[in-house]
Amino acid sequence: MIELGIAPIGWTNDDLPEIGGDITFEQCISEMALAGYTGCEVGTKFPKNNLPLLKKHLKLRNLRICNQWFSYEFSSQSFETVKSNFKSHLNFLNYFGAKVVGGAETGNSIHGNIKIPVASRKQASKEVWDKLLSGLNQLGKYSLEEFGIKLSYHHHVGTMVENIYEVDRLLNETDDRYVSLNYDCGHFYFANENPLNAIKKYMPRVSHIHLKDVRNSIKSRVEEENLSFLEGVKLGVFTVPGDGDIENMDEILNYIKNQNYNGWVVVEAEQDSAVSNPFEYAKMGYDYINKHLDI
Repeated sequence: MIELGIAPIGWTNDDLPEIGGDITFEQCISEMALAGYTGCEVGTKFPKNNLPLLKKHLKLRNLRICNQWFSYEFSSQSFETVKSNFKSHLNFLNYFGAKVVGGAETGNSIHGNIKIPVASRKQASKEVWDKLLSGLNQLGKYSLEEFGIKLSYHHHVGTMVENIYEVDRLLNETDDRYVSLNYDCGHFYFANENPLNAIKKYMPRVSHIHLKDVRNSIKSRVEEENLSFLEGVKLGVFTVPGDGDIENMDEILNYIKNQNYNGWVVVEAEQDSAVSNPFEYAKMGYDYINKHLDI
């Protein structure tokens, strides 16, 4: 069964706190529910230090937490430190009944630095790759066996796993029992990969799906002006599915439907909420996806 969720990144942005600074947590989740979604991911304004209160607010709106980003920092921290942080993360997700934990290696990534051009990303060393692959296998095994939660790795522009070659390496060199993929059509497209070919190639390993669209005019500007990932986000490189320039978005959705995918499809389209009304775009994304998936 496919369930449809949305990330709060259309309202507020953890990496750009100035975006949506005036938007409350309650407004965010109320508009998610009003737009039709039944699930959500977790944002900076969620009251994570008061879990009963958070659960109450979500239940009132018939929303469930389906995933939360985790920053794997094997390249900059000890395995023991990463595992300790990961355990706390799993305890949070388990409290809400989530079955997927997402995220990416961010220890030496540039995606969160607004001053570093995304084109300046460097290839990770063999040592860093070895740490990541081993760490994911161990944490994925722990997560699944102790909590029944799948580790779903998110390829992401500006991190060490961005393109098809790197996703191939990640999946080929990890245990498919413990490491799966958080597919994101927008990040594949931003990385100049074909997102339809990618979903067809990786579907057997996909356990969580992010959908976003890309505006070619902004993508070209990021490339031509040597801008950072976050500068691209602020300019509006991403939008909700069906509102951008990914030509085969319809085919991507039809493929997901026809493959009998069982899991969450999440609209994760970071935009400046002062420019693109979050509720309006959330509803636009919901209507477009529901038209194809008939949820």
